[in-house]
Amino acid sequence: MPSFKKKSLRRDEGVNGEEGIFSSSNGGEEYVVENLRDRIKSSRGSRFELIENELGLDSTQPRFTRRRVINGLKDLSQGLFIHPENRWYKVWEKFILIWAIYSSFFTPMEFGFFRGLPEKLFLLDIAGQVAFLVDIILQFFVTYRDSHSYKMVYNRNLIALRYLKSHFFPDLLACMPWDIIYKAVGRKEEVRYLLWIRLTRVRKVTAFFQKMEKDIRINYLFTRIVKLIAVELYCTHTAACIFYYLATTLPEEKEGYTWIGSLKLGDYSYSRFREIDLWKRYTTSLYFAIVTMATVGYGDIHAVNLREMIFIMIYVSFDMILGAYLIGNMTALIVKGSKTERYRDKMTDLIKYMNRNRLGKELRNQIKGHLRLQYESSYTDAAVLQDIPISIRAQISQSLYKSYVENVPLFKGCSSDFISQIVTRVHEEFFLPGEVIMEQGSAVDQLYFVCHGVLEEVGIAEDGSEDTVSLLEPSSLFGEISILCNIPQPYTVRVCELCRLLRIDKQSFSNILEIYFHDGRRVLTNLLEGKESNLRVKQLESDIAFHIGKQEAELALRVNNAAYYGDLHQLKSLIRSGADPNKKDYDGRSALHLAASRGYEDITLFLIQEGVDINAEDNFGNTPLFEAIKSGQDRVTSLLSKEGALLKIENAGSFLCTVVSRGDTDLVRRVLSNGIDPNSKDYDHRTPLHIAASQGLFLMAKLLLEAGASVFSKDRYGNTPMDEGRICGNKNMITLLEEAKMAQLSEVPHSSQELIADKIHSKKCTVFPFHPWRPAEGRRHGVVMWVPNTMEELIKAASEKLELPEGSCILSEDGGKILEVDIITDGEKLYMINETD
Repeated sequence: MPSFKKKSLRRDEGVNGEEGIFSSSNGGEEYVVENLRDRIKSSRGSRFELIENELGLDSTQPRFTRRRVINGLKDLSQGLFIHPENRWYKVWEKFILIWAIYSSFFTPMEFGFFRGLPEKLFLLDIAGQVAFLVDIILQFFVTYRDSHSYKMVYNRNLIALRYLKSHFFPDLLACMPWDIIYKAVGRKEEVRYLLWIRLTRVRKVTAFFQKMEKDIRINYLFTRIVKLIAVELYCTHTAACIFYYLATTLPEEKEGYTWIGSLKLGDYSYSRFREIDLWKRYTTSLYFAIVTMATVGYGDIHAVNLREMIFIMIYVSFDMILGAYLIGNMTALIVKGSKTERYRDKMTDLIKYMNRNRLGKELRNQIKGHLRLQYESSYTDAAVLQDIPISIRAQISQSLYKSYVENVPLFKGCSSDFISQIVTRVHEEFFLPGEVIMEQGSAVDQLYFVCHGVLEEVGIAEDGSEDTVSLLEPSSLFGEISILCNIPQPYTVRVCELCRLLRIDKQSFSNILEIYFHDGRRVLTNLLEGKESNLRVKQLESDIAFHIGKQEAELALRVNNAAYYGDLHQLKSLIRSGADPNKKDYDGRSALHLAASRGYEDITLFLIQEGVDINAEDNFGNTPLFEAIKSGQDRVTSLLSKEGALLKIENAGSFLCTVVSRGDTDLVRRVLSNGIDPNSKDYDHRTPLHIAASQGLFLMAKLLLEAGASVFSKDRYGNTPMDEGRICGNKNMITLLEEAKMAQLSEVPHSSQELIADKIHSKKCTVFPFHPWRPAEGRRHGVVMWVPNTMEELIKAASEKLELPEGSCILSEDGGKILEVDIITDGEKLYMINETD
């Protein structure tokens, strides 16, 4: 955000509020703020107080010390200036227009018909030249609108230089008393040719017609017809004067050899034409010019000598061009295709619309002023360049607008390609003082860059009071907070002085940000960094931070989406444009997770080369290698393993037990081949072999045993896989486990076999040397021992420990004889007695 830069300003304002002036104290260009007080009544307090504060003016000072007006002439300590819209100057323009019309028509007549003016005409001529001399002096005080920035220029040097380079010298020469000079130098004919310099005053008449064409109060067709008639009459009038001049420049004895001296109409002869009445001579000359221009040529008047023939040939050639001009203009009036007429039609429609809806005067002035501004500044219209190739239009935009865009603080540190893309999509617009470009609380779809002029940011409170946040000067922008954060406009933006702005629509700007991700993050970072110097941005810090996080998440989603669908080209484009390949989505998955799970070797290899975290875990603890294993992507699994990826499975025992219970042999094989311990246990201390044995999954158990699963592992209840197999009753499973047990025992040293053999017994029991029904006084202690594999082993071991004779039997607590070891439960109480008992 651009901060408010203090600048020394001076301001004078008319009492009637017609115009105010901003003047730079450094002697540079000064520009005007027109109709500021009348047109921005709602914000005049805030703006004027701001200006007074900048000037160090106290609002309690007398009013006349701060505002001075001298009949519409502004005193800026450098002299007097006249605004071209000042009402007294407009009166003067009408007065000088009358003299310009008189001078334009009388100059050819003076040249052709007079050799020294009569006294009355001489006095009239002197009065006219004095009026034009006064106009020359006034031109050094009249401000003008710059053709490039469209600003009113209030600088004495610039005004004088502009006039000196354009019309000063022709105007000065035109004011010379050529009639007096002609007489003073001995009536030399060459001096009279300088009279034609006065025809430069025709430009005032031309400017008058141009204003009439734009004035919708006057019928456009009538204006154009009057203009065309005036052109035709002026051309024939000038030609008539030249025809007569050609006749009078021959000696009197040769006047009979001229077109008028040899003329005889009926009984009337023009042989002594100098003695004929002036108006009759002029009428005859005008008649000759008109019939010649129309190429009718009745034959009663014709060229007599060579000079007249040459001039008539030139005149007729010119008449063909003039005729084409007149016909072309009449055709344009019929087809209604001129730019001015389109402007008038649009203005007429606008006025009808404003009348129908009864819009206020202030709003009417803003609408009409903006339309007139767009018409007069139409050289910026894109339609002018629509037939030029887009590559050339891009170069034009670069040369015209790049300096304004790249100097914006928001784009500090951004790439030149990013700046170029913005520059090629901007459009130029002009706004008059008082126009509101953005309303507080509105939805914004345009981003504006300030090229010339000054705008103000105004915060409007609930009670309607206004507070000027800052001034926007060249190389600043507005609308960026609303567009970047997708929130309503936080403040009103209003024009202080005529502004030239560059505009880019929200969609185009968003599209550029989507392509240049790194620059987009840089832009948001610059916006956050500017919060310290801009209170309004600081208040929106949370919104901006949230939007940054949202954009990061969306970017990660786009990267992951490209990886998921195998779009390597798009993925490369995203990463090379600044996207971080390590960014994760809402489930914590990176692009490598998705590429591995889908089996895209090329994308996996590309991501590894980009330096991604090969062992990154998602929110569920899964790594890319585990995703590849789960999906059966063996080639990607091999690639990741070669690059040093590790298989990390949270609660590996539970995972393996679940997979075994599903019977997914392939997944178990892939997991085990990548280093997962086959003896991993779940929450009940069960191993995958427990699950396989309990469900009779012979192939699964065989796979686990080949991978190193132990048949000696016990669960929470002391059961081994052998116990689970026996409970299941699958003979093939029991045989497999028995063979595995013997194989695993053979692999350990002999000294440890007995210890291991003891540990493999999964059940223990307590054997007492009496009958379970024997009275308590005849009982004695028993022994706790492991339950062997057979009853014979149990009876033999118990007899030795209890010192009982062989031939005994084992009873349960209910007095039943136990014949099989499998019936005995863990911790059961057994009773050993003689069979005779």
